[in-house]
Amino acid sequence: MEEVILVDENDQIIGTMEKMLAHQEGRLHRAFSVIIFNDKGQMLIHQRAADKYHCGGLWTNACCSHPRLEEDLIAAGKRRLLEEMGFVTDLKHIGSFIYKVKFDNDLYEHELDHLLVGSYSDAPNPSPIEVMDWEYVEMDEIYEDIKNQPNLYTFWFKKIVLEHKDKILNSIRKNESL
Repeated sequence: MEEVILVDENDQIIGTMEKMLAHQEGRLHRAFSVIIFNDKGQMLIHQRAADKYHCGGLWTNACCSHPRLEEDLIAAGKRRLLEEMGFVTDLKHIGSFIYKVKFDNDLYEHELDHLLVGSYSDAPNPSPIEVMDWEYVEMDEIYEDIKNQPNLYTFWFKKIVLEHKDKILNSIRKNESL
């Protein structure tokens, strides 16, 4: 049984809960989103597998998931990056945000989402269970496409790009995360 870490708005742990139950009840829990750039400054995005429990077929960041209890966020990001995209790279924490959304299947995502940024320039080797397709894309191109075709992207990825673009790009420009 996979559990998520329930947190308050300050990311203080208040307990754990079975993952699907937390998503059914809309409980705030800790999560992370890994954002990867190649040496050309392009972002790695992927199309979620069609049979994911929500957002199947939508485009999103390199990977995202939930850390395990007692698991460091960076270690969790590296673990999930290997499981989903078939590679590991150094990651840097650059911030977090809270969001809540209800999906058509009556599940919620209510997450305190930590942004982890890293660099990788080779082709990933994604798990077909997790990923239908992938590509490296210019950040400005993603930004414009999200504004023009928002229904092609996951809710959290839209928030990341539209609300945290400058923070992400500054971390790359300053070479803080790479």
